[in-house]
Amino acid sequence: MRRFCYSDAVTIGYFIACLFVSIGGAAMRVIAIEEHYRNAAIKNATDKQNAHLHNPDLLANLWANLDDLELLRLNAMDEAGIDMQVLSHTTPATEILAAEEAVPLAKDANDQLAAAIAAHPDRFAGFATLPTPNPVAAAAELERTVRTLGFKGAMINGHTNGRFLDDPFFLPILESAAALDVPLYLHPTLPIDAVKKAYYSGFDEAVNYSLSAAGWGWHAETALHALRLILSGIFDRLPHLQIIIGHMGEMIPFYLGRIDGVLSPVARNLQQRIGDYFLQNFYVTTSGIFTYPPLLLALQMLGVDRIIFSIDYPYSTNIQGRSFLDHIPLNPVGKEKISHGNVERLLKL
Repeated sequence: MRRFCYSDAVTIGYFIACLFVSIGGAAMRVIAIEEHYRNAAIKNATDKQNAHLHNPDLLANLWANLDDLELLRLNAMDEAGIDMQVLSHTTPATEILAAEEAVPLAKDANDQLAAAIAAHPDRFAGFATLPTPNPVAAAAELERTVRTLGFKGAMINGHTNGRFLDDPFFLPILESAAALDVPLYLHPTLPIDAVKKAYYSGFDEAVNYSLSAAGWGWHAETALHALRLILSGIFDRLPHLQIIIGHMGEMIPFYLGRIDGVLSPVARNLQQRIGDYFLQNFYVTTSGIFTYPPLLLALQMLGVDRIIFSIDYPYSTNIQGRSFLDHIPLNPVGKEKISHGNVERLLKL
């Protein structure tokens, strides 16, 4: 694997290749992989996390789409031409619960999802919900869901009660994913209360929430989480471990040149540069980002083989995501990789 080089990533030839427009051809398969559902028992256990939401009419539709694993979801997929969703539990999930509560609830959610996949195996696949407050149980649950239920990896919603995955406490989960050869999808969640108070307060409550979440805080914290994983040396210990992050790379592609230049010289514990790990051990998805400049930047920095289509259903609509995909300014081969080829290879679909 070549070393990370910013100048390599922005060569004029590659940029021009990205600007070819897809023309004609057979209909491409479309797989979206950050698509959410909600388990009723986890919802009941985490209800206090939903106090920030204020629009009952909007929420009624959103909750109905989250809770449905049948006709509403399939009809919305058919309307937009989405062939398959890789489903994962929405945030908040078991990461914020006590260990003794998280373990049985994760199993219940995974069994529910497995039943939905069994009913529609050509339309659904699954990422496991893990009881991360108990890493040994979480590693066992990941193995159960992959080996017995056929799941394709797991989604982890940010920190676990304030602890990031670089904490040695979580090593059993990372080792299990590497041994099973399945990726972990690192999804945002709300910051801890102390961070919210210090960074995301002082405005109207709805503004405070949005600033701490999808408006900024989610993405900044997920980027930090990803960088902490790299700095921990986990990818030297587990070189084949793969991590997926959404939202066009959670801002890392924009800063990767600076991150690599500033952090790599001082991270003397690492065998490679920061940028090398990001290019070798991370995939990024398009979830919730439907403008082309961030995509073109991700293409320049990572290359087309590391980008996967996602929508972030039901928080974004399938129609919106599919329209974005159809108009990507990319040649047909590259578009096929983003729409299905890369994820088929990664998840063995």
